[in-house]
Amino acid sequence: MIMKMTGAQVMVKCLEEEGVSVIFGYPGGAILPFYDVLRDTKDIRHILTAHEQGAAHAADGYARASGKVGVCCATSGPGATNLVTGLANAFLDSVPLVAITGQVKSSMIGHDAFQEVDITGIAMPVTKQTFLVTKPEELEQTMHLAFLIARSGRPGPVLVDVANDVQTALIDYEPSPKKEMPITVPDQGEIGKAIAALNGARRPVMLVGGGVAISGTEQEALHLAEKLDIPVASTLMGLGCISAYHKEFLGMSGLHGHIRANRALASADVILALGTRFNDRVTGNREMYSAHKTIIHIDIDPAELNKNIHSAISIAGDMREALRMLDEGVKPQDLGSWWDRIRSWPGPDKDFGPNSTPRFMEALNPILKGKGYIVTTDVGQHQMFAAQHLKLEYAREMITSGGLGTMGFGLPAAMGAKLARPDTKVISISGDGGFKMTGSELFTLASNRIPVVAIVFNNSGLGMIRQLQVANYHGRFMASNLPGYVDFVKYAEAFGLTGEHVSTPEELARAVEKALPLDHTHVIEVAMDPRDMVAPMVAAGKGIDDFVEGLGKR
Repeated sequence: MIMKMTGAQVMVKCLEEEGVSVIFGYPGGAILPFYDVLRDTKDIRHILTAHEQGAAHAADGYARASGKVGVCCATSGPGATNLVTGLANAFLDSVPLVAITGQVKSSMIGHDAFQEVDITGIAMPVTKQTFLVTKPEELEQTMHLAFLIARSGRPGPVLVDVANDVQTALIDYEPSPKKEMPITVPDQGEIGKAIAALNGARRPVMLVGGGVAISGTEQEALHLAEKLDIPVASTLMGLGCISAYHKEFLGMSGLHGHIRANRALASADVILALGTRFNDRVTGNREMYSAHKTIIHIDIDPAELNKNIHSAISIAGDMREALRMLDEGVKPQDLGSWWDRIRSWPGPDKDFGPNSTPRFMEALNPILKGKGYIVTTDVGQHQMFAAQHLKLEYAREMITSGGLGTMGFGLPAAMGAKLARPDTKVISISGDGGFKMTGSELFTLASNRIPVVAIVFNNSGLGMIRQLQVANYHGRFMASNLPGYVDFVKYAEAFGLTGEHVSTPEELARAVEKALPLDHTHVIEVAMDPRDMVAPMVAAGKGIDDFVEGLGKR
């Protein structure tokens, strides 16, 4: 049935048809026709964030927690450009996102109109696709196509830029059936080679990446690991796909990974890599990483195969189908001597030295165990301490910025995750540097009464930068000490929220348990030792000690 609608009404109608229930945004002149219609819908809740970057990160957190497409919106010019960091973050972590931006009138495009930027051109390198809609008749199909592209294959962000006059134009609208992309079936020949390699392996290791969580195939991966009794290592983005309590799990691999996981990967004769892009933080020296072993790489995106690491067997296609095909052909082998060797190396609980901050993370494990809570993190030392020492059990249990390493991601992502799964407890872990970037989203959390437990590790500095300056610049510190002490509890109270200070792991555990039942956001500031450094990159040396002595009392 054909209906007459304005472009703005078509935009909202398309969102309703796509099942969107929450949209994060910030209005402005070029997007106001859309906002005027959005006001009347009963199916979509709009969350006004403090900043457009917060809207993008919240939509990202929503998508990761729910597995659905996250949606954010902004006006033209600065509103649109403020989304770009969030789009880049979603792009590098393969998060399905649709960003809707208003644009100046189509007749004014290219004339340097007020708040005009070429946002489709700006965002093109950090999205799967961008669209500029200047013709009303193309609006409906573009909106639905954006969602299809965002969630299909390797997920990612899509931007739809809609001219102001298209939003006000009358359009003949006819609902169209939803489409889905066909499943890419893995090549049977490559699967056969992989089966032969695994059946002949004496020192195999499974490497689980974020693609396992994205595809929802953690159970299939676990079944294969148990069938083969194969050791399992994880990338940062794959944490939780195999429970940290499972006997097959070795820990996280990579630059800040666990000794046992890294040694097993280095010593393996076959690596079965699932849904990882082998970034530099995972591999280090690429030639050494792949030497003297057979790498089987399975990924939905054929562009990732043989891009960073040469794989002897490359399988592009649907992860669930690939794992099913492997499971049918592989046979258990006697790996007893391989496991004896692995267990002679330090385990995940024994290889990170005398730092005090890990004890805070470990104090949270009894609280998290078996609960299915969501933990989001910012980026920096606290992120690595969390990845090393939190015992994650479920896919999507930890939401973090992997590829882009975006400071300020944690708090707005927690907000999005909580709205995606309102019955799930959400804990945000940040450093003082990142929290200062997007801490204003406490406004959004307070005004919408969204309960999140927000933990801030405060070491009065940019801890990872200080650590790099110790490791690479002989302790010549520059712009890594944050001058002046910020009381984050008082900051929370300024928004009408509550908070408390803690200084020991036991106090943190008690504070978190007290905060979890609250119906509002509660901020917990942790006094973190500035001398703590993330192993194994560098141990605390004289440079950092001298620096700490000069910090004085806060």
